[in-house]
Amino acid sequence: MALSDSLLILSLALAAEAAFGYPHRLYTWIGHPVTWIGRLIKALDRSLNRETWSFGRRRAAGILALVILLTITGLAAWALERLLLPLGIIGVAVLALLSGTLIAQRSLYEHVAEVSRGLREGGLDGGRSAVSMIVGRNPQSLDEAGVSRAAIESLAENFSDGIVAPAFWLGLGGLPGAALYKATNTADSMTGHRTPRHEAFGWAAARFDDLVNLPASRLTALLIIAAAALHQGASPQGAWRAVVRDASHHRSPNAGWPEAAMAGALDLRLAGPRVYGDVRVEDRWMGDGCAQANADDIDRALALYRTACLLLFALAAGSAFVTWLIVR
Repeated sequence: MALSDSLLILSLALAAEAAFGYPHRLYTWIGHPVTWIGRLIKALDRSLNRETWSFGRRRAAGILALVILLTITGLAAWALERLLLPLGIIGVAVLALLSGTLIAQRSLYEHVAEVSRGLREGGLDGGRSAVSMIVGRNPQSLDEAGVSRAAIESLAENFSDGIVAPAFWLGLGGLPGAALYKATNTADSMTGHRTPRHEAFGWAAARFDDLVNLPASRLTALLIIAAAALHQGASPQGAWRAVVRDASHHRSPNAGWPEAAMAGALDLRLAGPRVYGDVRVEDRWMGDGCAQANADDIDRALALYRTACLLLFALAAGSAFVTWLIVR
């Protein structure tokens, strides 16, 4: 697929997904591409991750599982693209709709907004219930500020790996690029944990996910900084300072970039020590502002996020137009 075509499809996909999301009725009927990928990952995990094998053999099995996953996903997406492209504008429209299922602008907004709503209408219990749907940490360990920070951190991190990253790879590689990224990210989410079962088997998925998220995490930070410049009360200078100073100190090579940018833009402190299950993780703080976040801060983060999404669309559409002019 030509770069001009993939950028056009990216622009249409971003617009369609922001407007319509993924209909719940359709999800109930046929599921979602991520759930289909998840079933394949579970099957590979069951068949290739043997507890009786040595650490090295399980790591090799994880590499093989990732290769199988990416091969099947990539070939299916490539076949769909080759089938639809010759259909002209109808094929482009269908490809845009299919590609939009791999981007999560609308659902991310709704899930994070639910945390703000939960805090306002249900107090701390309502906020904890809502935030438990989007983070892995123990919600009972969180006070109101912790719930609010968790929601904002999830918004920033998932803006990168749930929206900007699939958009980036869609723009570069069409539907196969986005599908391969989503398969990698889902494999990391399901198996890339340092648990007895997955420390060896999930190593390849975790490391490859770190690699493919590198460009998007940096782009996400720039989008948040640019969005802060368009919002009264937000600080692009603070966002830039926090990224330069704090992003590299995060335990993830990627999550620190959008989290630091969001923290600095809103004059907050994000990340820091957190509890996952019964395990306390001593992470570094991102930003040097106030740690006592609340529902109002979640709403400010969501406003910044909406603007950053618009900037991402403008970047995609502008790149599509410039590329079209060049290849005319």
